[in-house]
Amino acid sequence: MFDAGGKKKLVEVTNLKMHFPIFGGIMRRHVGDVKAVDGVSFDIYEGETLGLVGESGCGKSTCGRAILRLYELTDGSVRIDGTDIASWSPEELRQVRPTMQMVFQDPQASLNPRMTVAAIIGEPLDEHAKSSKAERLDRIYELMDAVGLNRDFANRYPHEFSGGQRQRIGIARALALNPKFIVCDEPIAALDVSIQAQVVNLLEDLQDKLGLTYLFISHDLSMVRHIADRVAVMYLGKVVELASRDQLYNDPKHPYTQALLSAVPEPDPAIEDTGERIILTGDVPSPANPPKGCNFCTRCPKVMDICRREDPVFKTVEKGRQVACHLYEAYQPAEETAA
Repeated sequence: MFDAGGKKKLVEVTNLKMHFPIFGGIMRRHVGDVKAVDGVSFDIYEGETLGLVGESGCGKSTCGRAILRLYELTDGSVRIDGTDIASWSPEELRQVRPTMQMVFQDPQASLNPRMTVAAIIGEPLDEHAKSSKAERLDRIYELMDAVGLNRDFANRYPHEFSGGQRQRIGIARALALNPKFIVCDEPIAALDVSIQAQVVNLLEDLQDKLGLTYLFISHDLSMVRHIADRVAVMYLGKVVELASRDQLYNDPKHPYTQALLSAVPEPDPAIEDTGERIILTGDVPSPANPPKGCNFCTRCPKVMDICRREDPVFKTVEKGRQVACHLYEAYQPAEETAA
């Protein structure tokens, strides 16, 4: 439950797998699986933001939804505040839903167009809280104030709002039951650049006020650098590197992380001209038929023979950093080495 520094682990994900079956032939037999998430492990500490990054189709969103048990897990365990919810029934999950919520990627698609803002924000209260009509309305107004929405808009419908305002409605709905943990599934991807910073700043302010813990899923590496405390990098269903924000951005270890960060635009032209861009050749393999050995071996510029034979172990290579790559040996703390 606690790490060596005394920080409490709120979320513990161990060997999480989310495979979707493929059926084929006249008899519709099970002929394979799409390995969307294939053995992911990480912890999220209370009050921190863990960024989860990677290119489109790597399994980020599936991982976030699986952690909240919006899918039936193929394998692995998910502990929320010390309780393993991986095998819980829908009735048992209903009891813990208030503690874990989600902000979805597309605010227009995730809000019911036939419901008013007050009804959308108040729906979780109807399902999980026993309160009077007046208390419910007070809570709705309180949430609207918290996310910067005018109370006069409570009886309007989602189509009457801008993209940024709709995302604020989604955030207010997620906050309704005072959750501890929120999965933010690319909450700024569908928004204009001018609005993205407002939404991210809102999330940070709410985290400071309410002590929230976030899993922030995004492919915007610049925004993740701004909001995250630690960052996990995914490739083809697996986490290839996990480190603190400064460690990862200042000195990426995994070849995929290096290539990913080299693609981030640099606003200073002098630095942009001197920076080395790593171009990956080939396409991302299919998660239904991943390569033997390391998933990244077909595109890695530093590939070795062992990479094509053995899947690298996700291991600690220095304090606070884990990498799945044959280039690095296991890290031994100084006191263990001395012993």
